[in-house]
Amino acid sequence: MPNTSSGSEEVHETFSKIPTHVAVIMDGNGRWAKSRGLPRLAGHKAGTENLRRIIRACVRYSIPYLTIYAFSTENWGRPTDEVQGLMQIMEDVIDHELEELNAEGVQIRHIGRLERMAPSLQEKVLRSVELTRNNTRLTLCIAWNYGGRDEIVCAIQRIIAEGIRPEDVDAELVSRHMFTAGLPDPDLVIRTSGEMRISNFLIWQTAYAEWYVTPTYWPDFDESELLKALRSYDQRDRRFGKLSETGCIANPTDEHE
Repeated sequence: MPNTSSGSEEVHETFSKIPTHVAVIMDGNGRWAKSRGLPRLAGHKAGTENLRRIIRACVRYSIPYLTIYAFSTENWGRPTDEVQGLMQIMEDVIDHELEELNAEGVQIRHIGRLERMAPSLQEKVLRSVELTRNNTRLTLCIAWNYGGRDEIVCAIQRIIAEGIRPEDVDAELVSRHMFTAGLPDPDLVIRTSGEMRISNFLIWQTAYAEWYVTPTYWPDFDESELLKALRSYDQRDRRFGKLSETGCIANPTDEHE
């Protein structure tokens, strides 16, 4: 993977606020491939290559947390050859990129269940997490075999198993039992390819995230596209259900805000 460091001579755009945590639904790989007369797996490989650019850009703009939606619990319903190809891509990425990611100070976290993955892939995922656990330059969270509803069910199961009384359950406790425990909630969610759906992605954590949807397919989502999302975020007035700094509600018809 190319070096994620940036030279002192480089000049970058500045923003009044930068999201601490960016989450990305990397959509459109298959359509990108189809538009070029290529098999779907070629699109997934191109999408994986593109991730390198976005990691570099996040480092340059001091974004400390990046979560990518790589494989959902629903993706098991895709054709067998595509699922197997995606698993192989994941293994190849770990084999070829892990050492460099570690050297660049990237911490890898897995979000989701290891079940159903091949034992060899499970071992590689766990090794990646352990090897990079002390890195602090960028935390890369990979949502693999992940589903938002499944995550909430798993959290409830853990709470019940621990014998916690119903009256002691609050939002903070639930958050501590999620796969994302210890991580800040996403400030900005980016979805490529123009689809207007959450797709079962971080449905607990994104309650007040800002969303940015672009028609650009993920393999073409480069740094210039990321900058468009950051500019949009920079212009948002994040009120979290409260009044804005001016004391006014931007949209009086919104009963929730």
